[in-house]
Amino acid sequence: MTDAAPTPPRASAGPPPETIRVVTVAYNPGEELERFLETLRTATSRIPTVVIADNGTEHERVKYAAEQYGARVVGDGTNRGYGAGANLAARDLTEDWLVVANPDIQWCPGSLDTLIEAGRAEPRAGCLGPRLLNPDGSVYPSGRALPSLVGGAGHAILGRVWPGNPFSAAYHGTNEDATHAVGWLSGACLLLPAAAWKRLGGFDEDYFMFFEDVDLGARVGRAGWLNLQVPDAVVVHAQGASWKSRPERMIRAHHAPRVATSTPAIRPSGRRPCAGRCPRG
Repeated sequence: MTDAAPTPPRASAGPPPETIRVVTVAYNPGEELERFLETLRTATSRIPTVVIADNGTEHERVKYAAEQYGARVVGDGTNRGYGAGANLAARDLTEDWLVVANPDIQWCPGSLDTLIEAGRAEPRAGCLGPRLLNPDGSVYPSGRALPSLVGGAGHAILGRVWPGNPFSAAYHGTNEDATHAVGWLSGACLLLPAAAWKRLGGFDEDYFMFFEDVDLGARVGRAGWLNLQVPDAVVVHAQGASWKSRPERMIRAHHAPRVATSTPAIRPSGRRPCAGRCPRG
């Protein structure tokens, strides 16, 4: 594919500011959904449209959170998987930007505005992601190289017994402190120009969970666009707080035949998660 890069919206005197839709997929969430919505308020100076795909059975909790924070709920509780849930929440997208994020992330102040500004500054950007921190403050390697057959096998075999092996190091990326291009970005938090999302058709729903983001990143690159990691935008990720209480189907999906690599090891960096303020760079 040789599609032209999506042109990010440009601010100018007179027209209204860019519009944003934030979508998240809730699978029987706990308090993390409300934290997600509460911290989103300080993540951007814009007023986003928020849509929650309800993939679980705890409808009243999802409905309550949506009512408290002015969000809209779609879905009937059918567990469509992460990609299909996000696609449902993004259906009929009319906003300029789309954010797809897990409900178990905590937004740091200004983080979404930082992502948008990076997208506006680079017209070739088809997908952007922040720096992800684990709850203990360590950096989760969320901007990675696309795995090759040899590299993926090497990482899968050696990743746990030899975390510093060259296959895993190449796959995890360099975790640079400046905005940089990567092969793919973690689906825990993504920003896309609406034009890119529509052209790509969203996530491939054949992936139930875990690898739809790798596929999306590969298609962004094949379309001639860039996957950009923006380390000045920081969010904290609780790593699957909702589904871990009911992991059976998720685990089966994770070990499906299409999977080529194991879950990556997390490398500590000594960073602290945001508590009022978030670390930068």
